[in-house]
Amino acid sequence: MKSFEENLSRLEELTANIRKQDISLEDALASFEEGIKLAKTLEKDIEKIEGKIQILMNQPVKADPGSPVPQINIEPQLDLFSGADAATGSAGAPTEGLRQ
Repeated sequence: MKSFEENLSRLEELTANIRKQDISLEDALASFEEGIKLAKTLEKDIEKIEGKIQILMNQPVKADPGSPVPQINIEPQLDLFSGADAATGSAGAPTEGLRQ
């Protein structure tokens, strides 16, 4: 399995290939198809990473009974991805209060 960085690099190569003026239609289509597959893979990877970040940001700190320093439970303060659209990952444009 390729790493995120390798997939992203390959996607950039495909994008550059498609932009060449001397590329055949068949080659452009093949590059486009591969690029779409890579883009979907990268999107899934990013969603996994965002999920892990969400879990880490919302994990309360537990008291350690063996610790000499008293600890308190800290409730999560950030909700980075609330209101995000599952399809786009975006919370969308504000409805009012800001210039559009």
